Amino acid sequence: MAVPTLADRTASLSALQAELSTALGELLLDSKLALGELTLTVLAVEIRRVLTLLRDRPSCLFKQLVDVCGVDYLDRPQRFEVVYHLLSLKHNRRIRVKVLTDEATPVPSVIEVFSSAAWFEREAWDLLGIYFAGHPDLRRILTDYGFEGHPLRKDFPQTGYVEVRYDDEQKRVVYEPVRLRQDWRSFDFLSPWEGSSLLPGDEKAGGPAEPVR
Repeated sequence: MAVPTLADRTASLSALQAELSTALGELLLDSKLALGELTLTVLAVEIRRVLTLLRDRPSCLFKQLVDVCGVDYLDRPQRFEVVYHLLSLKHNRRIRVKVLTDEATPVPSVIEVFSSAAWFEREAWDLLGIYFAGHPDLRRILTDYGFEGHPLRKDFPQTGYVEVRYDDEQKRVVYEPVRLRQDWRSFDFLSPWEGSSLLPGDEKAGGPAEPVR
């Protein structure tokens, strides 16, 4: 069996894109085909309906949910993208589905469509604070009990809020507010070998040196 080329995959996905544009209608907000990958952006409130169609439609048969993840675009009104990656073993192709939401608007859980979404949605909730309505057990899964905030949000402080250490007197792990041993420093990572026109010490010679080549 010949391995499909990028041109083959693009042609197959282009036909699927046209078919789904008609099938989804007003549920589809945007579709893009680039580098042999098809990405659909759909209405968040209809995500279950969309994934059910992609799973059951004979020309799709995306039976496997590979991953659910979140992306934080802090400067957008709807700052979060929830991304679903699906695989069709029958047709040997993949598709990406995205929905948009904000901090206050929940996204319907898709556990009823793909049971494997349970842990993926818990991870997105834990790390980004994306709430999934209808999830039967939406608890943290990677951070510790009592953790404050969601560490993959772009506005989460780099130092966090607490630090953990083992207290030898209490014989247990304790949590304390973060204490920085020194102030933040600004580092200049510009390499003099990448064409800088001024090297350290050039100011003593009365002018910039020739760029380093």
